[in-house]
Amino acid sequence: MELSKALAWASEQKHAVLITLRKDGRAQSSDIVYVVDDGRFIVSLTNTRAKTKNMSRDPRILLHITNPASWSYISFDGTVELSAVTVSPDDETSNRLVEYYEAVAGEPHPDWDEYRQAMVDEGRLLATFTPTSAVGQING
Repeated sequence: MELSKALAWASEQKHAVLITLRKDGRAQSSDIVYVVDDGRFIVSLTNTRAKTKNMSRDPRILLHITNPASWSYISFDGTVELSAVTVSPDDETSNRLVEYYEAVAGEPHPDWDEYRQAMVDEGRLLATFTPTSAVGQING
């Protein structure tokens, strides 16, 4: 499937299954929310989760997106880069998490100070996934 067509369709969705590789090579899946930005997917993570540890060890991932109403799906293959974990409410990662929140929610958070502190407390970071190929079908 043409990557630009797949990305355009994915831009209209928000939820996906992120598939990473465990140390023993088996797949590990996680439901996530994402934003498409300039041909790349942005995902908020916590630094203690299995998916984050898996991606730190092996940056190859698959992102599977479905729209059951139209029997459409696309699986993107590619690699991921992880940001630094936010450690201060005013660091670069915290600023990027604010942008991510607004892109996902479509509106500002009601209390940015509270949000930024929660991101620090949760050990949040961002994954930037660059797809290299896509397979699937878009119906409707």
